[in-house]
Amino acid sequence: MPIHTFFALNNDCQVVLWRIEEDEPTLQAGLQLTADERFDLNGITHLNQRVEWLACRVALRDLVLRNGLTYKGLVKDEYGKPYLVGETTAYLSISHTGGWAAAVWHRNRPVGIDIEPIRDQFMRVVPRVLSESEIAHAAGRPDRLAVYWCAKECLYKLYGKRQLTFREHLHIDPFADGAETLTGHVRLPNQEETVQICCLKTGPGLLAVAF
Repeated sequence: MPIHTFFALNNDCQVVLWRIEEDEPTLQAGLQLTADERFDLNGITHLNQRVEWLACRVALRDLVLRNGLTYKGLVKDEYGKPYLVGETTAYLSISHTGGWAAAVWHRNRPVGIDIEPIRDQFMRVVPRVLSESEIAHAAGRPDRLAVYWCAKECLYKLYGKRQLTFREHLHIDPFADGAETLTGHVRLPNQEETVQICCLKTGPGLLAVAF
């Protein structure tokens, strides 16, 4: 499975984007899946989704090996946020879409990643995803809606907990078209955090990383 893109956001954060070309047996042959991962994989019935699920772990394994560690699989906390087996000091996030898989690794702080194609279907989720000011800025344009969606997805993964909504709790400052650096906010009744988001046009359409 050839690497499409590999880059470092800083000295502690690395990203890999893969174009998926292998079949399921080839991907699974090189992975060490935990019992929970095998259970999760057996619950996925759609072939393409199984391949993408496995490809995310292959992409992540590449990052782990680049950092001199051994990949032993993933475990999830009570919110579904993934962690490396046997590693307590590194943070990660994974994402996939049709034909693509991506992973991000950070040495010392939570991260979130999302990859998305730019498509007209984002219009359908506008009322439940964007605030009034974000809707006004998006102006119905698929490219801007895709940026908002992708940025909020990776912000949600960074936060790593439930009981929050894209519209009420996750916010993205207005951005210039083509901007690669965005500012996101997690706003809860007892917590507020500002997060930097890198958003690039690459691969299937967009790749966003919150860190």
